[in-house]
Amino acid sequence: MQPIRLAIIGVGNCASSLVQGLTYYRQRSAEDASGIARWEIGCWSPSDLEVVAAFDIDARKVGRDVAEAVFADPNCTQRFADEIPKTGVAVQMGRLLDGVSEHLADHPEERRFVPSDAQEADADEVVRVLRDAGTDVVVNYLPVGSEYATRFYAQCAIDAGCGFVNCIPVFLASDPVWAERFRDAGLPIVGDDIKAQLGATITHRTLTDLFRRRGVTLDRTYQLNTGGNTDFLNMLNRDRLASKKESKTEAVQSVAASRLADADIHVGPSDYVAWQNDQKVCFLRMEGRLFGDVPMNIELRLSVEDSPNSAGVAIDAIRCCARAMRRGESGPVVEASAAFMKHPPQQWPDDEAHRRLEAVLDAD
Repeated sequence: MQPIRLAIIGVGNCASSLVQGLTYYRQRSAEDASGIARWEIGCWSPSDLEVVAAFDIDARKVGRDVAEAVFADPNCTQRFADEIPKTGVAVQMGRLLDGVSEHLADHPEERRFVPSDAQEADADEVVRVLRDAGTDVVVNYLPVGSEYATRFYAQCAIDAGCGFVNCIPVFLASDPVWAERFRDAGLPIVGDDIKAQLGATITHRTLTDLFRRRGVTLDRTYQLNTGGNTDFLNMLNRDRLASKKESKTEAVQSVAASRLADADIHVGPSDYVAWQNDQKVCFLRMEGRLFGDVPMNIELRLSVEDSPNSAGVAIDAIRCCARAMRRGESGPVVEASAAFMKHPPQQWPDDEAHRRLEAVLDAD
């Protein structure tokens, strides 16, 4: 089986964890692969991905081998792979558009993006690179709020004949217009807004579903998140948060027994704490009523390294996208999107999404 030929849009912390993972799991087998939910998807193991193209706009990454660029500033995620061999693939200058918020200029260079002065790629150039590299799947890791930039690269993927995995909360797979574009092109898309392996929203969803199953009325809840990576720094600009907040909130609302009033639910990034680096801390509170309307509440604190927490899920989503391409499927890959994304075209409780995806994959 040939490896999946992967193009990365945005060589940030999430890309760093993904690329490290390709090396890390080459040294392991299905028997000792902690952190992997399913070793084989469509005949591909977790390390059967080959990075063949990458785009970024940061001066410290453009022109460098991907294996070096994933550790360049402002990336700050944990290094867990001992040595990453050179890929032979240089990071290409991408298209800026709305990928960088103006407020980042107020922060030190080592914490923020520093746009390169290289000439930005136009659509024809991006499509050419993707085609020349023989790209199978494009994975989108742009910053939250990159609405125009995400649509630019999604159209480039369509024009180049590539599948697309949308890891950020710009609505493509869950937008009927964009879903139809991929369907008309005969190409699959998995999206939108990746769930972590065991993160704030998946935990919040699981507890909300538990309330529903046990007949406990959920009256109000919040999820407050802090972190120190560029994602949290970027999200200090609240104008970039509309789709992120909608995605995370709807992920919780969709599994509640009844929809909470807007005033009774708050789910979203809360603040940037520089010294946390890629460590994300979630503060979760849920207030409800048991038998006889007797009140109860849960408070939970969750701390995780943010980027590795989604890398394994991304590798599964990429493999599902490649599998759909091989089978000639097009449009949103519904089961994979529901299992791996916060804002899929169709929302199911996580256990149902897992069962449906496993049934599809077991049919191979």
